[in-house]
Amino acid sequence: MLLFVSLLSTWLSGAERPNILWITAEDMSPALGCYGDSYASTPNIDKLAKESIRYTHAFATNPVCSPSRSCLITGVYATTLGTQHLRADFPIPDFIKAWPSFLRAAGYYTTNNVKTDYNTGSAKRLIEESWNVNSDQAHWRNRKGQDLKKPFFCVFNDMTSHQSRTMVWPYEKFQKEVQSQLPAKRIHSPVKAPVPPYYPDTPIVRKTIARFYDCVSVMDQNTGKLLRQLEEDGLADDTIVFFYSDHGSGLPRHKRLTLDSGLRVPLLIRFPEKYKHLAPAKAGSTTDRLVSFVDFPPTVLSLLNLPIPNYMQGRPFLGSKKTTPRTHIYGARDRVDEAYDLTRAVRNHRYLYLRNYLPHISYNQPSFYSDLGEIRGEITNLARNKKLKPAQLLYAGPTRPRESLYDTLKDPYNQNNLILSKESAHQKARKLLSMKLLSWMKETRDQGFYPEEYVWEKSAQHNASPYELARDNHITNSSPIKAADLVGHPDANLDDLLGLLGKDDPLQQYWGLLALGGTNLCESCYDDLRYTMGDEHPNYIRTEAAKLLAENDQPEGLALLRKTLGHNDPDTVLRAARALELLGPKARPAITDMHVARNQWKADKSGSSIPMFIWFSLEKALARLGENVENAGL
Repeated sequence: MLLFVSLLSTWLSGAERPNILWITAEDMSPALGCYGDSYASTPNIDKLAKESIRYTHAFATNPVCSPSRSCLITGVYATTLGTQHLRADFPIPDFIKAWPSFLRAAGYYTTNNVKTDYNTGSAKRLIEESWNVNSDQAHWRNRKGQDLKKPFFCVFNDMTSHQSRTMVWPYEKFQKEVQSQLPAKRIHSPVKAPVPPYYPDTPIVRKTIARFYDCVSVMDQNTGKLLRQLEEDGLADDTIVFFYSDHGSGLPRHKRLTLDSGLRVPLLIRFPEKYKHLAPAKAGSTTDRLVSFVDFPPTVLSLLNLPIPNYMQGRPFLGSKKTTPRTHIYGARDRVDEAYDLTRAVRNHRYLYLRNYLPHISYNQPSFYSDLGEIRGEITNLARNKKLKPAQLLYAGPTRPRESLYDTLKDPYNQNNLILSKESAHQKARKLLSMKLLSWMKETRDQGFYPEEYVWEKSAQHNASPYELARDNHITNSSPIKAADLVGHPDANLDDLLGLLGKDDPLQQYWGLLALGGTNLCESCYDDLRYTMGDEHPNYIRTEAAKLLAENDQPEGLALLRKTLGHNDPDTVLRAARALELLGPKARPAITDMHVARNQWKADKSGSSIPMFIWFSLEKALARLGENVENAGL
């Protein structure tokens, strides 16, 4: 730290330090006038864009909030930290600091208003390190005494465009708490709403799209208010302003998916006159430089000419330590709430490549919270009744491609999968991007290929965080990545998959079971599954085997799932609860067990989110079976 301060003081002798203001919008793709969206009404942000550099290729690392925020606060990929699952509680090592702490050490006044959501058991430490003030009153205007002489780094997180407001809240609540803040002339007409080709064109869909844009307009008003306060206080000429969103919009097929609709975000950076030498171009211009959230922390440190910790994985795109432009960005989706998933993505300027490791599960798989949205029910019901067009079934159909390749220049909606194209350019892109993705997963020690229960077990055994487990080779991602590659593989036969169940490595067994979930099982397979249900195997193995047996009407599978609901480990119970939910009518004999477990975990006061996801899953399961469950959300 002494070296850190010494290096800073050397720089300070010849220059003033800029203030840094971050304005973060929730759940918003680039649905702004300045990004060419003619339906948007965003005059304040459009004005900011004329004074800023507008980035056309900025991307979140994860298409959901808390994993993205764990990256934004550390400069390390969530998949490296082990924070890639939504509302995870895994710790991160003490030497990985919340990067605003470096600004505090250099004499900055730092505030956050108000969301943290850093997705780690170390969140309390990160908050304490980062912020002089972290509250809904945090503001540069609240500086007092000696703090008035300090430059500031202030973050404002605007919730107005969050999924809760745009599709989950009852429409009346949205009207009262959000839409009422707009003058009548700025309320969006559903009749004029732009319906993308992956949505059915129905009144409910149009109403939800219009509602989303109303939320964006209120967020725009809030942004304008902040910028005016900066002007009123005479600080605009001393402050570099960042405006961006935390991932794609909270509508179906956006948030939670590693398509452009889930990962691409707006990014505006305004440099006042005295700091225009730090800008990469003139105000009002655009840049197509690829930037990722993992680049944000080292970029601000570079702007301030501060040292960048070696553990940070991003590439500074501004300042004294600016690097050559990156050629690729990466994205990851894992468990969100009770919905298990594993998708990885890599993108260059033209092509987006996706690898779905659970291709037999729909993009539109059930999810308690998202399913509260009227639009989700509309899409799901139309899909169930076979009333969707082929382009819409790419999202709402029962399965998804194992691999996808999209030409984003010709196909900005990511609709035309080129993976089977014979064109040499497409084949070359597929080969290059798949190799890039595999290298990135291995080099960054991707934690997504391990069951959470396995990581907790190893963490306790070695008294280490997931980051340290992988760094010190207590876990290695080579065997699970190789086994996971067999899921949905066209050349993998049943014997290959069953062979994994006999391995000594539980990770290969685990991925063998997941791969079998997308196949037609034969009578002789059941003995292999019964073997992996044995007491000598970890619970995550036993539960996955039980799920497969239950799906195939083997009674011992359902019996084990019912028994597992009584386990005391929440991660173990969640896996069983989700299996029962997806069983549908076949789970009917477990109704009593599900009621008991649902009531138990709903009353949990531990503060962990996993109990909430358990009762999310069980309430959905019970409601679908016709049970009277209060607040089931259906």
